[in-house]
Amino acid sequence: METKQTAAYAPGARILVRDEEWLVRAVKRGTVDGDMIKAVGVSEFVRDMEATFFSELDRDITVMDPEATRLVQDRSSRFQRGRLFLEAVLRRTPLPQSERGLALADSFLLDANVYQQRPAELALQGLRPRILLADVVGLGKTLEIGLTLAELIRRGRGERILVVTPQQVLEQFQREMWTRFAIPLVRLDSTGIQRIQQEIPAGRNPFLYFKRVIISVDTLKDAGQFGHHLDNTDWDAVVIDESHNLINRGSKRNELARRLARRSDALLLASATPHNGERESFAELIRLLDPAAIADVKDYSAEDISHLYLRRTKNSPEVRDHTRGLWADRGPTVTVHCAAGPIEEQIFAELAQTWLAGKWREEPTRGQDRLFPYTLLKSFLSSHLALAATVAARLKDASDPTEQQALRRLADLAGSMTDRDSAKLTALVAQLREIGIAAGSRTRAVVFSERVPTLKWLEKVMPGLLGLKPDAVRVMHGGLSDTEQQSIVEEFELAGSPVRLLVTGDIASEGVNLHRECHHLIHYDIPWSLIRIEQRNGRVDRYGQEHPPQFRALILTSQTPDAKDDRTVAEKLLEKEEQAHRSLGSVTASTGVHDPKAEEDRLVKDLFLENKSVEQSYAAVSPMDEMMALFGAVGDKPVNSVPARAVLPKLFDSTGAFVNAALDEIYEGRAEDVIELRREDGLLSLNAPDDLLHRLSDLPRSYLAERRQGDSISLALTFDRELAARKLDEARKHTQTGWPEIGFVSDVHPIVDWLVDKVLMRLGRQEAPVLVAAVDEPVFLVQGIWCNKLGQPTVVEWMAVTGLPGDPAVAPMEQALAAAKVGPAMVNPAQDRPLDKLQALVPEAIRAARAHLADRRAAWDALIAEQLQATRERLDRFAGQATLFDSLPAPIRTKQVERINQTVDEEQDRANRLATDGEPLLRLIAVLDRNSQERAA
Repeated sequence: METKQTAAYAPGARILVRDEEWLVRAVKRGTVDGDMIKAVGVSEFVRDMEATFFSELDRDITVMDPEATRLVQDRSSRFQRGRLFLEAVLRRTPLPQSERGLALADSFLLDANVYQQRPAELALQGLRPRILLADVVGLGKTLEIGLTLAELIRRGRGERILVVTPQQVLEQFQREMWTRFAIPLVRLDSTGIQRIQQEIPAGRNPFLYFKRVIISVDTLKDAGQFGHHLDNTDWDAVVIDESHNLINRGSKRNELARRLARRSDALLLASATPHNGERESFAELIRLLDPAAIADVKDYSAEDISHLYLRRTKNSPEVRDHTRGLWADRGPTVTVHCAAGPIEEQIFAELAQTWLAGKWREEPTRGQDRLFPYTLLKSFLSSHLALAATVAARLKDASDPTEQQALRRLADLAGSMTDRDSAKLTALVAQLREIGIAAGSRTRAVVFSERVPTLKWLEKVMPGLLGLKPDAVRVMHGGLSDTEQQSIVEEFELAGSPVRLLVTGDIASEGVNLHRECHHLIHYDIPWSLIRIEQRNGRVDRYGQEHPPQFRALILTSQTPDAKDDRTVAEKLLEKEEQAHRSLGSVTASTGVHDPKAEEDRLVKDLFLENKSVEQSYAAVSPMDEMMALFGAVGDKPVNSVPARAVLPKLFDSTGAFVNAALDEIYEGRAEDVIELRREDGLLSLNAPDDLLHRLSDLPRSYLAERRQGDSISLALTFDRELAARKLDEARKHTQTGWPEIGFVSDVHPIVDWLVDKVLMRLGRQEAPVLVAAVDEPVFLVQGIWCNKLGQPTVVEWMAVTGLPGDPAVAPMEQALAAAKVGPAMVNPAQDRPLDKLQALVPEAIRAARAHLADRRAAWDALIAEQLQATRERLDRFAGQATLFDSLPAPIRTKQVERINQTVDEEQDRANRLATDGEPLLRLIAVLDRNSQERAA
């Protein structure tokens, strides 16, 4: 018997559609075509097929009637089949909205740092997981994101994920998600996009073909190519890394962010520099997370946004406590003075006497032209080739005869310089040799420069000057393609690659990990921004650095009167960055602005238009400006305070025990022959069958190709975290790839997901196993799920019903399983046993469970209501702030009030849809019975 209970669709339920049986994976309610149900086939003709049904289109969708569940005797050894089925049901059932403790915090390939678990803890407190991770450079925001995504996946709220990052970190981010968390993401870089354009029909939405995607912000911001697809795609979770690039309203990146925020449940923004010092632009970023957080963009407090962000520094107590021994302290920046040679002094003199003295053109300079001499100065402080490029570009547009003549003099001087005339180049070679960069050495260093001509020049000359082969020096800048940038970053990270020197522009100063095989960094030229200096240093000074980071900076000095050499600005900025790092853990409080370009523009204006010194410019910045008051260190909890943990019933001691038992059961002891399963020294190897391979298709083709053996893909897996960590370290010693040959199996690994589905399909339609256990009377194990209007579980209750018939009692299932000693030590007497009496009790067991759920409904509703009430109170405060606009002109006031009212209505509706709704889904999953021999005795 089946019954149509559309209100009871829930993940884990079994449904009948078109006379085939399906397992519900996810539900979304309220679409234009009714409930959207994502399912996987169970019955023979649709087994393992993935499908999406809509209740208004497929009107014959029916949910199994729990009272009609048929009991079957479990004849497997030690009741393995029944225990596996119970474990699979537990794993397939999403954690409910009412569960706010972390379920998987200690299940991944990373150190158990509490401070890195805080973002997931904060995200789970709200009705929607929306937060800004604003930790300073190097604390491990990628790991924090991975932990949060894994928790969302376990709650059934991470099925569809979109990650947006800078293009140079696509592969790095993808690899971290897979190797540490076993979360596969399909990488849509330029190569990936070309592939999907060949594989999917023209004009079709590529985001509907992949459920978990990573793509660069520069690729995705093209509204003409992707905008209409994004407007028709919903995501469970969106991650935007380096999100400070989103704040300029009207920009393509801001429009992209607003598009994605509208179409996603969870939204994770990450940035070490989360605002530019302007309250209005930061408010726009916060409104992406919570439109009702801020009414007046010019007037809000830390309390208004405290539910949305975390910011910690390396000096935060909890961070310092947990990273001790895992993050070596940096040494002081060593400034290397390079005395200018004769030709360089001539250039300094020309700059000082003609350009900085304002004698470079006949007509008065205006606007940005007044600062052009300092553009020339900065170019020269990088290299004579950078100066030559700047001069050549200016000459194309110069019309003033005096300016043209002055530019040609500079061009002649720069052109007369040879490599031997460069004091910085000579010093760089000496410093690299002192570090140990040489043929046969394993030492590595990264050299930063702002100017592309300088980078290309260094790439050309350094191999010969250091006695290195050409492939030992790589250069990276923004003119390279995304795949080229990713390849260079990976090469530098691999210990086995020949690269010893990475020469890079500031494109590598955001998000890129360079610390695995390197702790030496040299500033060939110095950006006039404390933020940028900190970002550069953060490439090697970051969590996981085993050696004290060593920084050097080349300081070009001059004897020419009035010359503005590197001592004027660069050396002073290095000193300030060093002081800020030691005292505050970050330079943010010292800058007054929170964007490197804005910081440099202000400094240049102060120095060369206002005649201020560096000290005077920064002295005018309050060390605790209003934005610092908002964005001080947040989340510094006592080091002995840990996030709450979810308490989950389980039948197996570990994920490894479940996987091994499931493979034996599914292949009936023939896995060695069918999939060439091998178990040896903590390793598990197998040939992936097609339905498992489908779940791995998001991974790079190169990764799968490396594991191809003939027509099969061979997987090597382990549950041993120490072994997996060692293999990950060994992978970095390779010459071609940083992807380890042995993968770590976490609770969200595709193989676990695959096995859970396989186990659930082993039982026939609407069957429940009977296990003989240490019980005095039959125990009926019943699952109860209540959902909200979105189809997300709000309550999951695991019940053990006893006292049947006549005097039913309901207790927690976990206690019943423990008391009955359900586990691998069980013995199956393998005796035929009549089940008719137990079968007759099934309807009464379901009725007792249903009554228990009804009695408990008020308590659960109160728990959910507490969360909803906090949201509604915040909406009431937000609505009340409409009075802030009373003094504005009528048209502006009306527009602002309409915006507030619309936001309140939308957020109230969203909150209402998150409340428990409809009827519960009830499911009998197993029965524990006494041994018949004991009953006879």
